[in-house]
This record gives sequence, structure tokens and C-alpha cells, in this order.
Amino acid sequence: MLAYIDPGTGSLVLQMIAGGVAAAAVTAKLYWRRVKRVFRPRRAEDEGTLS
Repeated sequence: MLAYIDPGTGSLVLQMIAGGVAAAAVTAKLYWRRVKRVFRPRRAEDEGTLS
């Protein structure tokens, strides 16, 4: 049995992939500061232990 993908279907799949990549990029841009904060080493003044 041979599989056939209509050109319109292939175009739709490519648009879905491109949209997913674009959505992931925008989400990463919005949350970049939070992501950096997780991996940044904490300093003593950030912890609130020094008065």
C-alpha cells in the first residue's frame, strides 16, 4: 500500500510546525528572565540573611 500526502496537507503540516516553533520562541522570550533566575547562583544579599 502506498501512502500519498496531498500538497495541501503537506503545506498544512509545515505551517503547523512553523507555528509551533514560533510559539515556543515567543514563550521562551517571555519567560527568559525566570529561566535565568533559576540557573543563577544565589548571592548572600539575595537570600536576605544579611541585615
